Amino acid sequence: MEIYFQLISDGASLQKACDELKNEPYLGFDVETTDLDPYKGDLRLVQLSNGQNTKVIDLRPVGGGRKVRGHGQSKGTAFKDKGDLRNNPDLAPLRELLSSSKQVKIAHNAKFDTKWVRHHLGCEVGSVYDTYLASLLVSAGDGDRRHGLADVVQFFLGQTLDKSEQVSDWGAAELSHSQVEYAARDAAIMPEVRAKLDERIATDELKRVLTLENECVVPIAEMELNGIYLDTGRWREQLDKNKAAQAKFGEELQDMLSAGVAQASLFGRPEINLDSQAQVTDALVGLGIPMPDTTRAWQLQPLAEKYPAVAKLLEYRTVAKASSSFGENILEFIEPATGRIHADFRQIGAPTGRFSCSNPNLQQIPHEAEYRRCFMAPAGKKLVIADYSQIELRILADFSDDKNFIEAFVSGQDFHAATAAQVFGIAAADVTPDQRSFAKRLNFGVVYGIGASRFASMTGLTQTQAEDTLRKYFATYPQMDAWLRTAANNVKIERSTRSGSGRLARFNFDENDRSSLGSAQRYAKNMPIQGTSADILKRALRLLHDDIRSTSAKLVNIVHDEIVVECDAADADQTAATLESAMLRAGAEFVSKVPIKVDVHTADEWTK
Repeated sequence: MEIYFQLISDGASLQKACDELKNEPYLGFDVETTDLDPYKGDLRLVQLSNGQNTKVIDLRPVGGGRKVRGHGQSKGTAFKDKGDLRNNPDLAPLRELLSSSKQVKIAHNAKFDTKWVRHHLGCEVGSVYDTYLASLLVSAGDGDRRHGLADVVQFFLGQTLDKSEQVSDWGAAELSHSQVEYAARDAAIMPEVRAKLDERIATDELKRVLTLENECVVPIAEMELNGIYLDTGRWREQLDKNKAAQAKFGEELQDMLSAGVAQASLFGRPEINLDSQAQVTDALVGLGIPMPDTTRAWQLQPLAEKYPAVAKLLEYRTVAKASSSFGENILEFIEPATGRIHADFRQIGAPTGRFSCSNPNLQQIPHEAEYRRCFMAPAGKKLVIADYSQIELRILADFSDDKNFIEAFVSGQDFHAATAAQVFGIAAADVTPDQRSFAKRLNFGVVYGIGASRFASMTGLTQTQAEDTLRKYFATYPQMDAWLRTAANNVKIERSTRSGSGRLARFNFDENDRSSLGSAQRYAKNMPIQGTSADILKRALRLLHDDIRSTSAKLVNIVHDEIVVECDAADADQTAATLESAMLRAGAEFVSKVPIKVDVHTADEWTK
């Protein structure tokens, strides 16, 4: 397919090109860079297109650039330096066009493009439409679908998009015709992709959730650029303590398990591979412990109270996992240019809409204070940390319209203590910490579609006791019970479910396969709740982004229902109020019958 494109390489041509495009409602938008990391590479091209008229802006000749060696050039060959791209007057028309909200910028994986523009050109891209996120939403959890640009073009347009130039040398002194044409084509096809996707978005009633996702792109790009500060001294201190604890627990566990190994006689203590599930299970069985089929933590927890070897195994596994997942490798992710960690957050990391995180996974940093205290506010700064209180239970109360469930939150009483009082038939004032903990596991288990068998395994109750406990629980909240039953039954008819924003999840299962059906029904109960929690967080991020734009505050981390903001110490109180307000307003857009509660505090470290 032939396309018309113009390579822009001087200020006057750039001004004219931007004037030609400034009245377009939609613009295909793409960038080409010399690296995947904006802190390590250069922004070389910016492409904008209305579908017929495509402009490829080469920032090297227009805006100047760093000393970069091109093909056939000796090291140190320089280009004319016009200074920082952020302040270059020749690029003002481009910054103005990209910042404008009048033209929707259509990009595939827009977080990447907006992040590079924000860092190198210093402007925030206005009105983003992300075809990658739109494709994910339309797929509704279909794990077999692929969502790269070439895949999306093939699936929705039936066209083949050549991506061979993607890995070419974008730092070359002069780009080849095929490179420029490739860059132009990626931008030129965007309006057509958006139009086709929008047809499906409308058909599947996904407009609200797509708007929510598109508005969240820039805040997440900003958060990744901001990064979070990690104190290397504290981290290494914690690593040393963890290694010592792992060695200690390992020795103690070896001693305990040796008695359960048949050949533990003439030749001293047998050495067991503590990371081998088979060897550990055999040894525990040898000790007379009634082991379940697998050794997952939730299945072992009830046994830990009765059998010291099981308790020691759980202790060992906790420190061993921390050593392997959160060790010296985390320090490799600190960016030298900033001294901070800039993790990669995937906006739709699960079909529920929850985020996932990698390089490194900040969402899986252990909750223990010893780890969290290593993530700090730099000198003169504070961290403001806020999280939604029992947000998923509040969503369930709102959705189910259960009067007792709603009243428990409206009254402001401790919800877990109130549940414990109901289950154990005692006054709320007489509830013990253990009883409250039991009720907490029950409350959150219900959100995830827990059954009597799983609850029995988690708590050490017998099957009959677990069934009686759940019966009492659902008798206390009958409308909530009815809502969960309806959600489970509807999946057999509709084969789909939705979150509060309209986020869609489809199900593919064999109704005659009890395991497959049961899994689908549990997910059908949980997805609307967890999905709406994700909706609320994303809405809060956009509101917060707009509220703190001209302040010292900046978003540095998120973990499911928690938001972490860094700001000047003098602005901490105001930032806390702003953060709480944004989170409450977001929650109120999705939950109306139950008050939303946000716990917020200011600290020098990332602590609860």
